[in-house]
Amino acid sequence: MSASQIQFADRISALPPYLFAELDKLRDAKRAEGVDVISLGIGDPDLPTPSPIVAELERAVRDPANHRYPEYYGLDELRAAIADWYARRFDVSLDPATEVVPLIGSKEGIAHLPLALINPGDTVLMTDPGYPVYAIGTMLAGGRSHMVPLTAENGWLPDLEAIPSDALEAAQLMWLCYPSNPTAAIAPFEFFEEAVAFARRHGLVLAQDAAYSEVTYDGTRCRSILEVPGASDVAVEFHSLSKTYNMTGWRIGWMVGNAEVVEALGRVKTNVDSGIFQAVQLAGIAALDVSQRWIDSRNAHLQRRRDLVLDALRASGLQPETPKASLYLWSPVPEGMTSVDFAHQLIESAGVIVTPGVGFGAGGEGYFRISLTTPDDRLQEALDRIAALSF
Repeated sequence: MSASQIQFADRISALPPYLFAELDKLRDAKRAEGVDVISLGIGDPDLPTPSPIVAELERAVRDPANHRYPEYYGLDELRAAIADWYARRFDVSLDPATEVVPLIGSKEGIAHLPLALINPGDTVLMTDPGYPVYAIGTMLAGGRSHMVPLTAENGWLPDLEAIPSDALEAAQLMWLCYPSNPTAAIAPFEFFEEAVAFARRHGLVLAQDAAYSEVTYDGTRCRSILEVPGASDVAVEFHSLSKTYNMTGWRIGWMVGNAEVVEALGRVKTNVDSGIFQAVQLAGIAALDVSQRWIDSRNAHLQRRRDLVLDALRASGLQPETPKASLYLWSPVPEGMTSVDFAHQLIESAGVIVTPGVGFGAGGEGYFRISLTTPDDRLQEALDRIAALSF
């Protein structure tokens, strides 16, 4: 059979190229042309993982017992460590046996959750702009995405009462992400209270993606949606060690909250993967014991970068918003340009990659996203190149 005769599933035809994989291709193509490309596109921490975590991995990886199949639901000790972290950090009580499921990075769990909750034709509510994997996971499960618009005027929070009744009647699941990727907005606790009550009224599972809750600036301290009384009746929360401890490549995260949803996602996972490499689980336990002082110091470093980028972009005539959390700055593009036009101008004229806002949905048109995960000297070089352009 030739390649041209292979019949692919309809879902593959409908699957778009993943935004950040496309940015990698663009970067590689320009480098092949001899361009010194600086990418400010992807939120991949460049700062080192804390040394106690690395030391524990080095120890654990030498133990042959850790090279066998891991426990499907994660080590008891890891689930207990996650529950202990939630108790310390948010004063939230979780049962490690029933309300915690470790993940091979939160992206994996986010993509799999619709398989546990959505039948073909069911609707999933998600914000626009938003993390693309919410829509991809929905599509792979045969569901339909209903985009809930976000606007700067509303602080990048959804107007829940404006969601059409027909979409609500068909919906089983709603995604939130605060601190937000891509807008960097944070949600006041009052909004979480409103969202939990809304989900309860409409029979929704509420999934809050909190991957950036520990990357904060100006003394900001983010809250967990599970702090809302009774939230675990309707809500689950995703978190990851990726951004909290500079561990994106380690692939370890979790979902916590409603026990029935935790069990359902765990059942999906036991049928499609074999769990997290056990040495990484042991290192994850060590991560959850890292001092808050380390996080504060890392955040201070990122805040200096944030302020550098804000000053440079504003001096160039751009008007970025000031983020209180996350690894990102979110800014309108120059008047008269689309987000893709602006991104193309930067790569062609300055060799700098930023992420066009439209890559996060139609609601992101007119904006671009910059990541703070580029080494200081290269970040300064990128800003100098941008400053040389006229907007």
